[in-house]
Amino acid sequence: MSERSFPNPFEVEPPEGDIEGWEELYPYSLTFSEARRKYEENRFWFQDSMHWGWAMTPWDSSHLEFAIASLSQFNSRHYRVPPADGIDFRVLYGYPYFSPVTIEDGARIEARAPEFVERAGYYFANWDELYQNWLVKVKENVDAIAAIEFSPLPEIEALEVVTSGRGVGSGWDIQEQYHRFKDLCLKTWQLHFEFLNLGYAAYLDFFGFCKQAWPTIPDLAIARMVAGVEVDLFKPNEKLKDLAHLAVELDLARLFDRPDDVVGIAEQLQSDAGRKWLEAWDAAADPWFNFSNGTGFYYSDKTWRDYPEIPYAFIRDYITKIEAGEDITRPIEAIRAERDRIVEEYGDLLLTEEDRETFQAKLGLARTVFPYVENHNFYIEHWTMSVTWRKLRELGAVLAKEGFLDDAEDVVLIRRDEMDEALWDLYSAWAVNAPAAGPTYWPPKLARRKRIVEAFRQWKAPRALGIPPEVVTEPFTIMLWGITSDSVRNWLGTGEDASGLTGMSASPGVAEGPARLVFSAEDIGSVQDGEILVAPITAPSWAPVFPKIRACVTDIGGMMSHAAIVCREYAVPAVTGTAFATSTIKTGQIIRVDGVAGTVEILSD
Repeated sequence: MSERSFPNPFEVEPPEGDIEGWEELYPYSLTFSEARRKYEENRFWFQDSMHWGWAMTPWDSSHLEFAIASLSQFNSRHYRVPPADGIDFRVLYGYPYFSPVTIEDGARIEARAPEFVERAGYYFANWDELYQNWLVKVKENVDAIAAIEFSPLPEIEALEVVTSGRGVGSGWDIQEQYHRFKDLCLKTWQLHFEFLNLGYAAYLDFFGFCKQAWPTIPDLAIARMVAGVEVDLFKPNEKLKDLAHLAVELDLARLFDRPDDVVGIAEQLQSDAGRKWLEAWDAAADPWFNFSNGTGFYYSDKTWRDYPEIPYAFIRDYITKIEAGEDITRPIEAIRAERDRIVEEYGDLLLTEEDRETFQAKLGLARTVFPYVENHNFYIEHWTMSVTWRKLRELGAVLAKEGFLDDAEDVVLIRRDEMDEALWDLYSAWAVNAPAAGPTYWPPKLARRKRIVEAFRQWKAPRALGIPPEVVTEPFTIMLWGITSDSVRNWLGTGEDASGLTGMSASPGVAEGPARLVFSAEDIGSVQDGEILVAPITAPSWAPVFPKIRACVTDIGGMMSHAAIVCREYAVPAVTGTAFATSTIKTGQIIRVDGVAGTVEILSD
């Protein structure tokens, strides 16, 4: 392997501790293997810390498989994206690594182009109608997952099971429900990518036109042309603002001075004013507070609806600003005015009417598809996944009741294919009224797996593995993760001891202030007014923090990453995809963020 390569996936130093046999935590096809070594060690693999920032449990990894297989399927088999097939994926010591499957054969690209135009063109031409239908399908899928029932097996079947001539019983039910649950989980991710690939493709097409028309145009200027669009992803945060205003109006503001006192707040909301506030809360909570404090990809993520102390803390912060006379509305009119100015400025530079019409058409399409690029975050990662994790907890409770698990939360330590075996064991022992093997088989196995996952989470996973790519063409890799030829070259540099960092110009403006490192949702409460947020990546549910911060810096993320989009919509300067921010910057250091130049400078300690 060349000197300018990343670590060989087969030669990476393993985490400390007893992790022998760790591969059994994940499906055999998901780990690097000697049988595929020639292929695997000669590819470029990047760690997806954007969605899976720490080691996955076996069940967490199921959604990795469902998601990336679905993404790839729509690229390669549905829409025939010309320069790229899918994204290959592996797990190394609990962390996911992705490898874009690039098409370099010009003849193949040319052959796929008319197929893409026909298939994608149909969606672009009928976007609004198809998108409304998509919303119906997603809600039906959520309802179907919510309707799944994981109930303990009864001592005796109800009489009506016999007298109705049903012919099957509770043992069959729990297995059938689990199989349906798995199928609906996969369907979730199929729905996720029905539109998303096309959203990025439309933006890339618009991006390419702009670069060809104006070779020196900054990437950020192009992104700002589609800013100022209302999206559903912002509704949870807007609902919090409404509830904060209502609390002040009803003289309930002091109730939220201690947001962790959920029981106390509930007791004090039993007044007439309190009940009026609760009615507004209930109206917003379903669906908008099915909002995870993390990415939504982990079983351990907490949702606002289930843990109200999280949104209560944000409501308290908004109340403080309202009482201080501050405007907590999003500066959307100013963003739109600047957007329109940029569009007019560049549009006037076009020389022909044909070019101006093409520009407006491509801009119009980019703005049409843009809301989906953000909205899917709420509808899939947050709403659907919140319901999904609740159902898995129900299954864990059933298995814990029968002694298969020491703790219901251990359900995530069982692979989805192993769950079939566990449920068969549960059913067959119940059917013959004999001891099951599970209570002695699973607890010690899962205790060891828990220790292995913890060892993985103490390990620092390499940012990338294998051979750097000559060029990256896969749309997601560029727009979402921000991985380009330039960023890969940056990763190969030392970077970590430098006083300055470079990344993507994600949101305009320049800001100076103290850094605040945030590695997870648990750290969000530490962010103070006027600080600069420095994180591996941000989560959608962190939106209430953006009015507090001066700027944002992330390790990973492209022009269409959530951090970049939200910062533009809140007029917060941002630099994304720096690779080394969280390992270079320390909390409290004074830093300077230039969202136009894409630079971050450490000024002092």
